[in-house]
Amino acid sequence: MKKLIWPGSTQLAPVPAVLVGTGGNNWKNNLITVAWVGIVCSNPAMLSISVRPERYSYKALTELREFSVNVPLASQAAIVDWCGVVSGRDHDKFAEQKLTALPGSRIQSPLVQECPLNLECQVKDIIKLGSHDMFIAQIVAVQVSEDFLTGSGRLDLEHDGGVLGYAHGHYFNLGKCIGHFGFSVRKKSGPIIRK
Repeated sequence: MKKLIWPGSTQLAPVPAVLVGTGGNNWKNNLITVAWVGIVCSNPAMLSISVRPERYSYKALTELREFSVNVPLASQAAIVDWCGVVSGRDHDKFAEQKLTALPGSRIQSPLVQECPLNLECQVKDIIKLGSHDMFIAQIVAVQVSEDFLTGSGRLDLEHDGGVLGYAHGHYFNLGKCIGHFGFSVRKKSGPIIRK
């Protein structure tokens, strides 16, 4: 396989495309679309998001030191895109996209009722990196839509078409599960692939 060498860039993909909720404590409820998001620690459960300081939500993130991460379905791509290209300075994103602001159990910032998975996060550190600042946050609670649980209580993000991913300026349906952690060394029947 012949390789080309490109300059260093953000080619790691796909990544989740999520809606980050801010607000509460006298702040207007708002949503910002973020693709620079990822788990950074399992114990305690922590993630990071990276946001440009000029974004409207940046000041709320730094002052409130909390936010929600709302994982959308692929069918919600138009909503996620719209929330990323218009500013909360000029728009009420919840009202205009007919989204329901769900109260958090441990944070004041709103969650998105229509997203199947919601993470409540408290900021532990902010690191200035360059074009973006990284917010490292502990996941203090998770809300899961019951419709996205299997009979055994497993989270089923393949349900309803799959979750939304982002790669190089495009949205993708992350779709079907093709295996589970450790399936490559499983002795008896190989990978568990659901149809």
